[in-house]
Amino acid sequence: MPRSGDTLAVIGGGVIGLAVARRAAQDGWSVRVHRAEQPGASWVAGGMLAPHSEGWPGEERLLGLGLASLELWHSGFLDGLPPDVVTARQSLVVAVDRADAADLKTVGEWLSAQGHPVTLTASARDVEPLLAQGIRHGFIADTELAVDNRAVVAALAAHCERLGVGWAPPVENLSDVTAADTVVIANGIDAPALWPGLPIRPVKGEVLRLRWRRGCMPVPQRVIRARVHGRQVYLVPRADGVVVGATQYEHGRDTAPAVTGVRELLDDACAVMPALGEYELAECAAGLRPMTTDNLPLVGRLDGRTLVAAGHGRSGFLLAPWTAEAIAAELRGTPLPGAPVLEGMAR
Repeated sequence: MPRSGDTLAVIGGGVIGLAVARRAAQDGWSVRVHRAEQPGASWVAGGMLAPHSEGWPGEERLLGLGLASLELWHSGFLDGLPPDVVTARQSLVVAVDRADAADLKTVGEWLSAQGHPVTLTASARDVEPLLAQGIRHGFIADTELAVDNRAVVAALAAHCERLGVGWAPPVENLSDVTAADTVVIANGIDAPALWPGLPIRPVKGEVLRLRWRRGCMPVPQRVIRARVHGRQVYLVPRADGVVVGATQYEHGRDTAPAVTGVRELLDDACAVMPALGEYELAECAAGLRPMTTDNLPLVGRLDGRTLVAAGHGRSGFLLAPWTAEAIAAELRGTPLPGAPVLEGMAR
């Protein structure tokens, strides 16, 4: 536990920074979050908590972290948040053609080999009747969830305020943080500006929001993930429609939605669920995922005063509970088993 008066500065006000701040405040730290006014990657995210359906051979460690964090979502992370932030319970992963079905079989067999089997099906339209004719093969991940990303960020901020967390403007240098005993860098793609040498780069991704209209077919009740001729697309339910995502490519810090990316998402979404063609195209946006070279987040201690919680890539919402617990353990001086050792990383 912190000593009376110990102060913590969290740099970054997205889902990771807020999760860390809330957990530290619950442990008795006096916490201040440095956050920007404009929304970041958390605002554009799909909000899927999907370690099974996002898994791929070679990413066993990321799968393990994701499964541990999903359990925390189920077992307490939602405490203090409105229940309606959860928009779906269960994922259905489907394939459009034979090559896509072969990829899904590979993932299913890999998950089984890891001891985390999923339910295979050759009758996907029995599970989700709105799927396109001809889509048969897939698997069901029963424990996966989806959350309204924007509602979660707002609810975490409100919970932080109830716990006494304060707010401050963003900083450009760690030397500007003078009134805190300990600092956590949690500002995504901007983390290397505070600690040069952190291997984090921006990866662009477009996301669309489709709004249900009167007379349209209903919103699906579960997350639909699909492989469409080798491309991945996801359909995530919201109270008023569906979030469709996401492209992924290197394009610096450009956040303007590109025609090609938006067109591919719309084509693939309608190839999976044709009824979406009648929905309203309500929003096109692009965000920048903070990616690392091995797709694993950087979570741990950098030096005696500074910790990092960044580089979560496409898994920021999924890994927020695990990250908060890992940072809390570092602050207690009892790192979680298996947590990375980052101290001494180049600056």
